[in-house]
Amino acid sequence: MCVGYPMRIEEVLGDKAKVSLGSTETEISIELLDDVKVGEYVIVHAGFAIQKLSVEEAEETLKLFEEMAKLVSEEESSP
Repeated sequence: MCVGYPMRIEEVLGDKAKVSLGSTETEISIELLDDVKVGEYVIVHAGFAIQKLSVEEAEETLKLFEEMAKLVSEEESSP
């Protein structure tokens, strides 16, 4: 299964960018996208930005990930 995560562009460095997800920051390639700007959200998979997202789409997706993580945590802690 492949998973792409919405991450926020913090800094553009040529064909790379620093991105964040919560308190995690990493550097990714933005070669596959045109005109990436600081503050935008992108889907990141295997170290590459593969699609831009609106802020609303990114926030909704991140909220769903949080809800799924909470459910898994609750299932793991129940007898």
